[in-house]
Amino acid sequence: MSPTASNHFAVPAHGHVTFLGAGPGDPGLLTLRAVEALAGADVLIAEPDVLDVVRAHARVGVTVLDAASPRSPSGAPDQAADGASTAVGGPVLRDTANLVMEAARGGKRVVRAVSGDPGLDTYAAGEMLVCASGGVPFEVVPGIAAAVGVPAYAGVPLRDEQGTDVRFVDARTASERCWSEVGASDGTLVVSATLETVAAAAGELVAAGRKPDTPLTVTVGGTTTRQRTWSATLGTIAQALKQAKVLPAPDGGRPVIAVVGECSAAAQRDRLSWFESKPLFGWRVLVPRTKEQAASLSDQLRSYGAVPHEVPTIAVEPPRTPQQMERAVKGLVTGRYEWIAFTSVNAVKAVREKFEEYGLDARAFAGIKVAAVGEQTAAALVAFGVKPDLVPSGEQSAAGLLEDWPPYDPVFDPIDRVFLPRADIATETLVAGLIELGWEVDDVTAYRTVRASPPPADTREAIKGGGFDAVLFTSSSTVRNLVGIAGKPHNVTVIACIGPATAKTAEEHGLRVDVMAPEPSVHKLAAALADFGAARRDAAVEAGEHVTRPSERRPGARRRRATP
Repeated sequence: MSPTASNHFAVPAHGHVTFLGAGPGDPGLLTLRAVEALAGADVLIAEPDVLDVVRAHARVGVTVLDAASPRSPSGAPDQAADGASTAVGGPVLRDTANLVMEAARGGKRVVRAVSGDPGLDTYAAGEMLVCASGGVPFEVVPGIAAAVGVPAYAGVPLRDEQGTDVRFVDARTASERCWSEVGASDGTLVVSATLETVAAAAGELVAAGRKPDTPLTVTVGGTTTRQRTWSATLGTIAQALKQAKVLPAPDGGRPVIAVVGECSAAAQRDRLSWFESKPLFGWRVLVPRTKEQAASLSDQLRSYGAVPHEVPTIAVEPPRTPQQMERAVKGLVTGRYEWIAFTSVNAVKAVREKFEEYGLDARAFAGIKVAAVGEQTAAALVAFGVKPDLVPSGEQSAAGLLEDWPPYDPVFDPIDRVFLPRADIATETLVAGLIELGWEVDDVTAYRTVRASPPPADTREAIKGGGFDAVLFTSSSTVRNLVGIAGKPHNVTVIACIGPATAKTAEEHGLRVDVMAPEPSVHKLAAALADFGAARRDAAVEAGEHVTRPSERRPGARRRRATP
C-alpha cells in the first residue's frame, strides 16, 4: 500500500528535517514536492530572500526562523570574541545548523529552505552533515538552480543542436587556475557573479584566452518581475553597464547570472526573450480591491508580467438593523422563497455567516433555486457547496440576469417570492425588473459598504506621484473611493475601466480613460489592459525606442530607473 500524504510526514520522536530548494525567485517554480513539505512543516528556517516565496505555502501557526540572523539562547545576535557580529562562514554555518538541530530534537518537522538548489548552496551540505552526525533524519527536495532557471527566463538556451559543452563557475570564489581552464574552452559558460563584479569576470576570461567579441548576457533579478537583461560582448559589457547607469547596490552587490557564448547572441535572444517581452512586464498595477476579492484578477495580471498591488477602497460592515436579515434567513429555511439571488461575493459571505451563526449549512438551500451574477459570485457559492441554477448567459450584471430570469408562472412556481440579499447602496434595477416579471421581492440589506481607511503613506504617494503604471477601476464607487482616500492617480498612469458608467465617473474626476473592457468582466478588463500594453510595446520596438513602463515617463523617473 502506498503511503498517504499524512503518513508521508509522520515524524519520529527526534524530528525530521527537509532541505528544500526554493528556486531562483519566481514563486511558481516551487516543485509540487516542495509545496507538500511546506504544508506539513512545524518550523520553517529560511533566508530573507526566499522567505516570502516559501511562507505562502506553510500552514497557519508555523514557527518561522530567520537563517540570516542566528540567535543565541538569550535571543540576541551571536557575537564574536571581539564583540563584532559573526561573519559569513563557519559561525553562520554552526549557528544555522544549531537552529535546525534544536528544532528537530524537539520532535518538529523542520523545513530548511535555501535559494536555488540545496546541492549548490554554500552551507546546506555542512548542515546535512551536522544532522547526520546527530542522528536526525533528513531528506532533500531539489530546487531549480539560478544558473539554469535564470537563463531560461532570459531567453538564453545553454546548449544548441551541436550539443555545446556547458560549464558553470562562481566568479566570487573562482581561482586563477579555474579562469584559465574555462577561458581556454569555447563552450557555453554560465557565470554566477554580482552586477558590480561581472565586468571584472569578463576581463578574466579575455585574459585567459576568450575572444573579446564573444557574446554574453547579464541578467539581474532573474525569474522575477524585476528581471533585466543586458546583451553585450566580453569586451563591451563594462561600457554597456556604464551606459545603462546602473546604480551601485547599497549592500555591496546584486547577484547576477552571466551567460558567455554564441547561445547568448543578442539576435537570438531577441527572438527567445519570452519573459521580459510579456505585455505588462514589470508594470505596477493598482487593483482597488481586497486581496480576497482580487485573488484571481491578480493571478491573471501576474501571468501578463505585471506586479499587482491591492488597495481596498470599500469596507464591508454588518447592517445597522440585522433583524430583517435574520427573518429572511429563517424564511429561507421554512420555505418562504422560490428563488434566492446573489449579486456579489459579499452577499454570499453575509448569508453564509448567518447560516453558520444558526448552525446551518448548504443543505438549507434544498428545494430553492439559486441565481448568481458574475463568475466570482458563482465560485463563492460553489465553495459554499451550492451550485447556482441560473447565471446570466450574457452580460454579468443585474440587467443580464433579468434577460434570463423566467417570468412567474403560478402553474410551475408554487411560491412567488424571491430573497435578494444585497448591499445598502444597491440600485433598484433588479428589484423593479423582477416585479415586472411577476415576482414578489424581499429586498434585504445583507451588508453595508463604507469607504475604506486610507492606504499607507507610501502607497498614497505612489498613486499621486505616478509610481503605478496602471489602475483598474471595476465600478464607479472604486473611482470615487480611491480618489477620496488616496488622491487622484497621476496623469502618466494608464486608467482602465470596466464599462461606460465607470469610465464616465473617472472622467468626471478629471481622469483620462485609456482602456475599457469589451464587456463588464474584471478578467476581460485585465485582458484589455494586456492588449494595450502589447500594442504600446510593439510601437516602441517598431520605432526603435527603448521599451519603458508608463511610470518611467514621469519627471525624475529616468534617474530612478537605473536601479533594477
